[in-house]
Amino acid sequence: MSEPTSNKPIIGLAGGVGAGKSTVAAELGRLGCAVVDADAIGHRVLDEPDIREAVRRRWGDRVTDADGRVDRSALAEVVFADRDEAEAINRLLHPRIRRLAEKQVEQSLRQESVAAVVIDAPLLFEAGWDELCTVCVFVDSPEDERRRRVAQERGWDEPTWRRREKMQIPLDKKARSCQYRVENSSSVSHLREQARELFQKVVGSVGRS
Repeated sequence: MSEPTSNKPIIGLAGGVGAGKSTVAAELGRLGCAVVDADAIGHRVLDEPDIREAVRRRWGDRVTDADGRVDRSALAEVVFADRDEAEAINRLLHPRIRRLAEKQVEQSLRQESVAAVVIDAPLLFEAGWDELCTVCVFVDSPEDERRRRVAQERGWDEPTWRRREKMQIPLDKKARSCQYRVENSSSVSHLREQARELFQKVVGSVGRS
């Protein structure tokens, strides 16, 4: 990504699986930030013809549906069961996802109405996306709450959740790499309130500089 042409913050969100990063991102978006959603970009990339073909060549028809599109659930079952397979899908997808994300960041920074850019990426540190950020925020949430949340919202059982989390950098290391922390241990309204406070600290300080 070329050097930013504005002093608007680029805020990276990190945390465990099911910590509530998307809720924080949505609240920051409501306050005037542009949100770059890495998962949404990844879904679009998986639907590109050359990527679909590369996926089919490596993992076969078991990860595609009747129309030849990638079945994300089936693919996840394969790649999150083996670190080598997870690394293979990351090598295939991450460069393209990052290029598209960088383009979104650059376009957003040029928009006068955008107060800051938020990068919501599950693998913020693992994929090196923290290099794009001016500040990183750790969304902290108790393990039992995260496990309950992914079971309720995504239908994952505990082994699935643990396999996903095991593929990531340890949470304490992520937390130490962040400049801010928000706690998601009570209500959604409290988490949103913390997001608003974060906005004032990170984005409000730019307006005063």
